[in-house]
Amino acid sequence: MDPQTIGFMPAVELAELIRTKKISPVEYMSTLLVRIAELEPTLNAFAYLAADQAMDEARKAEAAVMSGARIGRLHGVAVTIKDHSDTKDMPTQHGSKITAGDQPVNDAPLVERLRAEGAIVIGKTTVPEMGWTGVSRSPLTGITSNPWRPGYNAGASSAGAGAAAAAGFGPLHQGSDGAGSIRMPAHFCGIFGLKPSFGRVPNYPASAADMTTHNGPMTRTVSDSALMLEVMAGPHFLDYTTLEAGPTNYLARLRNGVKGKRIAYSPDLGFARVDPEVAQLVRAAAARFTELGAIVEEVSTPWAKDGPELIRFFWSAHLTSLSKYIPRWEVEMDPGLVACIRHSKNVSVEQYQEMRYRKLDYVANIHRWFQDWDFLLTPSASVTAFPAEKLMPDHWPTHPWDWIMWAEFSYPFNMSWNPAASVPCGFTSTGLPVGLQIVGKRFNDLGVLQAAAAFEQLQPWADKRPQL
Repeated sequence: MDPQTIGFMPAVELAELIRTKKISPVEYMSTLLVRIAELEPTLNAFAYLAADQAMDEARKAEAAVMSGARIGRLHGVAVTIKDHSDTKDMPTQHGSKITAGDQPVNDAPLVERLRAEGAIVIGKTTVPEMGWTGVSRSPLTGITSNPWRPGYNAGASSAGAGAAAAAGFGPLHQGSDGAGSIRMPAHFCGIFGLKPSFGRVPNYPASAADMTTHNGPMTRTVSDSALMLEVMAGPHFLDYTTLEAGPTNYLARLRNGVKGKRIAYSPDLGFARVDPEVAQLVRAAAARFTELGAIVEEVSTPWAKDGPELIRFFWSAHLTSLSKYIPRWEVEMDPGLVACIRHSKNVSVEQYQEMRYRKLDYVANIHRWFQDWDFLLTPSASVTAFPAEKLMPDHWPTHPWDWIMWAEFSYPFNMSWNPAASVPCGFTSTGLPVGLQIVGKRFNDLGVLQAAAAFEQLQPWADKRPQL
């Protein structure tokens, strides 16, 4: 097969072809790496590409197939790992010159699980410095380009994962999401991204951001996301927040649909600015759920009004843990990150505790509101891709660090731990992707996947590929 066909082949299909000896893991991997080598200079999706190691693992995978050894669910399938997750055989650098070359001694639990099912880690995908922003650039790796328009923002902090998925650099890409960092790149790059319920996938080493970071899959199809989540999910002794129950069989139950479900739609959460073309495409996509038998109603979200103040307080306050690096590293750090850190330099413990009580009330109000609804639909972000050297689109207000104003829809569900996904729902007149966010009740990861799969059948997107 040609490199493009191999690069865009879904994991569900690929794993079966490898298992039945219809595709050689060695031929698959060598062909995929040809595609990556051709396009990577344009996209810059990898902070670290382990091509030689991937080929070694492919040879082992082929030998296992031929010998009749145990074959895992992802045997021989390529996967990328975000450069925030630890890998024992590849550096974890967090997009920063401060941590350049850092080499963990152990794999993160999710990496262990992917490898245990036969997945081959081909490299680490790019992130903005310390994951601080929604823009795809860092002092360490430079700009990661959006495959739909090179030089434009691919979203962040799972920037490289989103670009790699959209470009056909294999089917499975791990992301993490502390305020939208799976859903934003999915929106900008025209792929599917799922932030599961908090605790569904183990998070170790944990971040210090008050338990808002979720690990999840970034893929081109909902089926691949379901399969990848099955492999990564489940309790782990190193993360005391992981959910007790193991993962359900998501893949086998995807097609249950949304008939009879009560779905709320909010175009702006009552306060967010949204670009007109984004708003139009999301509204049209939300209306289509009635064709699937759901009851869709445009609603108010009174709980949302406190969100902007809360996220800006906590986003900056949590980044003050990096203050210690400024005296030595400031000239080599992202200026926006430095400004964000300094914004909270005088925050007291009393102020933090007061805001945390407000946050807990905010979260409780979200869950009270969800008692009346199965799902909430919103835009995934307010804007489409814009030049990656900028923090804001030209037609939006400038600010030293506040990129959040175009991403008001994602962080509420990091605070509340609800599952949320971004599904592609169309393209603007200039050919840039737009995402629809589907939010479910806490723990209802399966429901979000089913809603996304139903929309995917109604309005497919995986056949739409950037012209690279």
